Amino acid sequence: MPKNAVTVVIPTRNRPQLVVGAVKSALAQSHPISEVIVVVDGADDSTVEALERLGDPRVRCLVLPINGGANNARNQGVTQASTEWVAFLDDDDEWLPEKIERQLAIGTGYDIVSCRFSVRSSKGTLTWPRRLPSGNEKFGDYLFSRRSWFKGDATVTTSSLLVRKKLLDKTPLSTTLRRHQEADWIIRTTDDGARIAYAPESLMIFNDDIGRTRISTSNDWRASLEWIRRMKVYLSPRSYSGFVLTGVGAAASGQREWSAFVFLLREAFWGGRPTPLHLVLYFGMWAFPRSFRHTLRSFLWRSPQCEGSQS
Repeated sequence: MPKNAVTVVIPTRNRPQLVVGAVKSALAQSHPISEVIVVVDGADDSTVEALERLGDPRVRCLVLPINGGANNARNQGVTQASTEWVAFLDDDDEWLPEKIERQLAIGTGYDIVSCRFSVRSSKGTLTWPRRLPSGNEKFGDYLFSRRSWFKGDATVTTSSLLVRKKLLDKTPLSTTLRRHQEADWIIRTTDDGARIAYAPESLMIFNDDIGRTRISTSNDWRASLEWIRRMKVYLSPRSYSGFVLTGVGAAASGQREWSAFVFLLREAFWGGRPTPLHLVLYFGMWAFPRSFRHTLRSFLWRSPQCEGSQS
């Protein structure tokens, strides 16, 4: 395989029209893609037939015998890749044509390359993350020590990731987590010495359509609390409190589980060091419904096009 060869891994099931769009965005990259491995997570003849109609020899279907979840599908796709780099793409997202080329241009010396991305919904388009990590900032602290009033200040999504295959061979993605999968894997691998960079441009589109169900947007606050407790060893006290109040707290307030209100405040103070901003955000989440917060955020951060210059 030539230097900087890239395999794209796309997990999917029962969404043939969506996955065909994702595959087309991968095949249209300005940097030639060596292969696109679509991992069909359980029997799904309609998806296989739709991909066969594309007629591109670079597209390969790997049909798993049973449904094992998205990360299991991604891991299975990685095992089939024979290139230096692996890029992940979800079936309901899409890449801009220069994504892989721009990421490879800054990938020398790094193991993981992410990028800004455009969050598209019926309310408009937002560019995330607004802030990129600094050179010596731990990734968990980057993600969870909120500095902004609104979500999207610091974030990462699976479809943005370009990763050296040797790192994925060494540390596969977790197949037990249902939320926080990207954060869990990147925090652990970077703590173990992997290096991450971000392309400053917005290079992909995250389709956050109303009514589309994503596991990552479900509101199981107890599971999130258990996860962050396990991750505490990787975080500063401020970041731990930040996630408890603005991550776990967002899920609990969304369910209006008032029994969690004081409990999570105690967790934040006993287990970490909350900032005034974290506390204001926490109280605001309980005081104002999520629909109001989302509308306000969209109004303040709406952009007319996919821009990568926000910071």
